[in-house]
Amino acid sequence: MDLTSTYIRAVKSLDQIDIAVLVNNIILDAAQQKASDIHIEPWESTVPIRLRISGILRELTHLPHEFLDRIAGRLKVMADLVTYETELPQEGRAPASPDFGNVELRVSIFPTVRGEKIVVRLFDPQNRSFDLDTLGFVSDTIENFKTLIRQPSGLILLNGPTGSGKTTAIYSALCHLIDAHGPTISISTVEDPVEFNLPMISQSQISNSRGFTYPKALRSLMRQDPEAIMIGEIRDPETAAIAVQAGLTGHMVISTIHSDSTVGVYARLINMEIEPFLLASSITGVLGLRLLRTICPRCKVEDQPNSEHLTLLPEGFVNETTFYTGSGCDNCSQTGYHGRVAVTELLNSSETLREGVIQKLRTSKLLDIAIEQGMTTLWQNAMAKVQRGVTSLEEVIRVITVNQL
Repeated sequence: MDLTSTYIRAVKSLDQIDIAVLVNNIILDAAQQKASDIHIEPWESTVPIRLRISGILRELTHLPHEFLDRIAGRLKVMADLVTYETELPQEGRAPASPDFGNVELRVSIFPTVRGEKIVVRLFDPQNRSFDLDTLGFVSDTIENFKTLIRQPSGLILLNGPTGSGKTTAIYSALCHLIDAHGPTISISTVEDPVEFNLPMISQSQISNSRGFTYPKALRSLMRQDPEAIMIGEIRDPETAAIAVQAGLTGHMVISTIHSDSTVGVYARLINMEIEPFLLASSITGVLGLRLLRTICPRCKVEDQPNSEHLTLLPEGFVNETTFYTGSGCDNCSQTGYHGRVAVTELLNSSETLREGVIQKLRTSKLLDIAIEQGMTTLWQNAMAKVQRGVTSLEEVIRVITVNQL
């Protein structure tokens, strides 16, 4: 049984619960179950404590509403936030402590009509390495990505939803450059927030409340003589314009951007009023990332996917593939899955693609060009893992938008 439930059952009444111990136990449970986030959210009748494990939220326990303010207060103290502020969002960090498993915390508190919603992201600095070769990319993708980041100039963009591994991939890319060049390269980052401290890299954290925004930081950073620049996220036209310009003027720039697809990054930036010819000249590659849960090896069994899912696949693929899933066991907490694997889609900016961008071709047409130029799509990459029995068809359909196989 988890520590939180054990502690709650051990006390004679809820009035005797020590909030500091309760919060520490919740964090310890999350760390032991390798959760990425803790969600503490006021519902209509209870306050559920949920853990995001391998991308899926799972309930840990439920608490009475009267505990919410005390838990929020405790986390605010830990993260050095304003304890009496309950009507505005707040964000802060709590350093690692042996009391809660030596994990670092990023605390986000958001006001709702029922009270404050709390999300705590966990970082384990002891068990986090940034090595491109261990990310699980297929060999062609990793070699092409290394070629991109070694170029002296250009803009490389990573695309994917929250929690898809973009930050890990970018940090790994920066560490690869340090390993390759040592003290002969100057690398600077502008992030919101800085998630891990990296050796031999100048990292800066923006502060909108103090006017230290992405555009202001980047304009100043351009005078710091860096060879490589990492921008945490391109969110607005001004940041996009500076990133594109930096990629054109002798800097290797790597950043993330949200769009509905890898190829759709171009349309997103054009909507930010960046001229297509500038995008065609500056962007050297776009890496799409997703994480799929892998089938638990201890309860892996053959599976017969439902007919609706099978209609998405060519008949030949269905006939040649043995499908698997996990039946659920103690090793995977009855989920059928244990761990996750990355699937990628690396778009190289070929001359044909650049011409298509300049002509403002539709995203679907750009995708056709990319595939003709040899890009393996997320869907194709994921289905190869289905064929190898790494993950299930159901998991692929849950995570990835269906494209042509």
